[in-house]
Amino acid sequence: MTGGIVERSRSDLRGDESGSTLLLTIFFCALGLALILVVASATSLYLDRKRLFTLADGAALAAAEAWALDEVRIDDGEFAIELDDAEALRAANAYLDDAVHELDGLELVAAASPDGRTATVTLRAVWNAPIDTEFIPVEVPIEVTATARSVFH
Repeated sequence: MTGGIVERSRSDLRGDESGSTLLLTIFFCALGLALILVVASATSLYLDRKRLFTLADGAALAAAEAWALDEVRIDDGEFAIELDDAEALRAANAYLDDAVHELDGLELVAAASPDGRTATVTLRAVWNAPIDTEFIPVEVPIEVTATARSVFH
């Protein structure tokens, strides 16, 4: 008699699967939330890098145009200018002082003119994760370099 009761309870339990999907549901919800956080953070990092590159591009353009009209000379029938490193640095700093941005820790790393016509500007900033979690780092330094060339015809 005891064997019949035990057999019947086992067969009743085999058919009852209530609660077996709860663990899977919790796991997939946590996985989905983690995926959403990672995608949102990656998008935020990408956009901040694009903003930093836009600033660097504008600063490089300002540095490339940092020559005075009286410095223009004619060499072999063509206009020629010489861009000075100090002037390029001053123009890049002036541009960044006037530029509106929301980047944290913005820093002008370098501004120079290697050939007298091209200005290269390197900027650095710090990206902060939009949501502070243990899965995603809180701060990531980002650095970009932009180049602009002054053409005078």
